[in-house]
Amino acid sequence: MHRGKKYFETSVIHDGYDTKDMLGSLTPPIFQTSTYTFKTAEQGEARFAGEEEGYVYSRLGNPTVSALQKRIAALENGERGLAFGSGMAAISAVLIALTKANDHILCSSGLYGCTFGLLTMMKEKYNITHDFSEMATKEEIKSLIKPETACIYVETPINPTMKLIDLQMVAEVAKAFDIPVVVDNTFSSPYLQRPLELGCDVVVHSATKYIGGHGDVVAGLVVGKKTFLDSVAMTTQKDVGGIISPFDAWLLIRGMKTLPIRMDRHCDNAEKIVEKLKAHPKVANVYYPNDENNPDYPIRKKQMKRGSGVISFEIQGEKEDAQKLLNQLNFLKIAVSLGDAETLIQHPATMTHAVVPEVSRLEMGISDRLIRLSVGLEAWQDIWADLEQALNNL
Repeated sequence: MHRGKKYFETSVIHDGYDTKDMLGSLTPPIFQTSTYTFKTAEQGEARFAGEEEGYVYSRLGNPTVSALQKRIAALENGERGLAFGSGMAAISAVLIALTKANDHILCSSGLYGCTFGLLTMMKEKYNITHDFSEMATKEEIKSLIKPETACIYVETPINPTMKLIDLQMVAEVAKAFDIPVVVDNTFSSPYLQRPLELGCDVVVHSATKYIGGHGDVVAGLVVGKKTFLDSVAMTTQKDVGGIISPFDAWLLIRGMKTLPIRMDRHCDNAEKIVEKLKAHPKVANVYYPNDENNPDYPIRKKQMKRGSGVISFEIQGEKEDAQKLLNQLNFLKIAVSLGDAETLIQHPATMTHAVVPEVSRLEMGISDRLIRLSVGLEAWQDIWADLEQALNNL
């Protein structure tokens, strides 16, 4: 897609940083400093008063972090970006900024386990309630909106069931009620899906995953309107303090440069593995957005460029069989997270979503026989060979 003067593949390498500003350094420098000096006491006063632009203290701003924030804003086509020390720091900052005691949050039918844990804590401490919705129709969404609904929070694809939510439809309902829509876009990355262009208000990422892409950094990103993110920067980011380090910001800038190339390879490999899994007798169900037999495929065509690199599948068996499958693997790694060069495989019911009570887990579609596979960048033939021998040994 063309983005003003530049295509995505160009923006991901160049936006947010000008070599002329940094002595011609091709790569953004790492500003490994905690504080900044002022030329005069009056300059310090002006910066603290917000009357003069400039850096004061690295919890409040850092040049390396600024380059990252400008780049992710450009990629998501938003007005401003903010970087955090983890995906959960980003999500919690946004949800705390949007809510007060006794408010209500309407959520998609499945959520990352720690997001579920955050919502549970917010309910226990501040009586901020939440409801889950399939968000399949406008009528269903409208029926669950309350006078105290402060925001709608959506994962799509949903972790780990890979169900999709029609973001344009959700945004249309939310606009009628003047409620902001927050979208966790981690599983797609801005290369495959841009929720702000579909009418949503805030995008969050666990940048640990596809944006970093190399399994060597934990970070979170938020993109949205400047007015909202200015307020987040001066409240739940500044005062709660879940900031990113300059070195981690630099790692993300480096990783992002290859995002389009990596995402296409992840998708290519995932499509091959899906076809193999569907044909294997030990596999009961396969969940992948780009599968034409998936009921959500029309939504994928509407809002995602491709299906991304995460596959979930259910085996013929129970929890013990799922664990046996993982234990039979040779080079595929048993690990949570996703989006790395390495293929990662995990058991959601006992790992990423273990914090979710069993009843809620089953309502989300997370059975004991469900396995989540983050397809890496290896040769797909090798990925399948390892999976196939493990399946054959069940």
